[in-house]
Amino acid sequence: MSSTAAFYLLSTLGGYLVTSFLLLKYPTLLHQRKKQRFLSKHISHRGGAGENLENTMAAFQHPPGLPVYGIFQARTMEWIAIPFSRGVISAVTIGTDMLELDCHITKDEQVVVSHDENLKRSTGINVNISDLKYCELPPYLGKLDVSFQKACQCEGKDNRIPLLKEVFEAFPNTPINIDIKVNNNLLIKKVSELVKQYRREHITVWGNASYEIVEKCYKENSEIPILFSLQRVLLILGLFFTGLLPFVPIREQFFEIPMPSIILKLKEPHTMSRSQKFLIWLSDILLMRKALFDHLTARGIQVYIWVLNEEQEYKRAFDLGATGVMTDYPTKLKDFLHNFSE
Repeated sequence: MSSTAAFYLLSTLGGYLVTSFLLLKYPTLLHQRKKQRFLSKHISHRGGAGENLENTMAAFQHPPGLPVYGIFQARTMEWIAIPFSRGVISAVTIGTDMLELDCHITKDEQVVVSHDENLKRSTGINVNISDLKYCELPPYLGKLDVSFQKACQCEGKDNRIPLLKEVFEAFPNTPINIDIKVNNNLLIKKVSELVKQYRREHITVWGNASYEIVEKCYKENSEIPILFSLQRVLLILGLFFTGLLPFVPIREQFFEIPMPSIILKLKEPHTMSRSQKFLIWLSDILLMRKALFDHLTARGIQVYIWVLNEEQEYKRAFDLGATGVMTDYPTKLKDFLHNFSE
């Protein structure tokens, strides 16, 4: 290669790197910042699966009389139980900015709030929601495992699987994050119709890890903001590490990702191979990037990290620039945010 060609190559590469870095820090020089209809820092996973039975109206409403309530003292690392004696404390009242829930559709075309299509885990009965009419759905078990908290269960008296419209009616002004759990055109259509009926396009988010489901959601109703699918998350990471991200337009408005390191606390160390631990470590290093989160936030894209249940996890997420944290323990996160802001 001649010295002239090498000079032009290095000049081009240098210009690219400088431009990429500049636009990474100041993306609004190229892209119009997305309008944010609401901001969510505190998000209740399945309504708060560590404080009430997941995806129930009790989880969303947080009624009194349950022993899980209390104050988490961040400075002393103590959890002090404080029973509520009167009134109904809503999730919003205790500090939740957004409710996260999961949807399926029944045989008689009712949209229900449930994480699992098959109800064996949650009800003890091996049956699919899509095979039953709504009135035939079995009740939840009185005690369920908290999926993202090792060796922990949650009890509750409200064991009825609710309809999505019930949640909409109970929380008309609360942003709701809907995970469309199955690739079902009718489910997507019905959810869209309900969002329109209750005029919630501006405070509803929907999607799934599946690229195909997210595409169908957007095609069905482009007025409802969408989440990044797993495929799109991986693409964003590729663009970020190659310096191309600042030049690429983004349609989605919510970057919702896991914190890979929490997998280590959910499994026994002796059951994991060295290669598995390495992959988790590598995934965490690649995904938990402050420069990436800051860039997305500057473009008006909210960054949510799930599902975090410990103070050190909350702190790490916000220190990295996440705009919101999804938790099974809304009360604990509320107390942390109170102390974190001091």
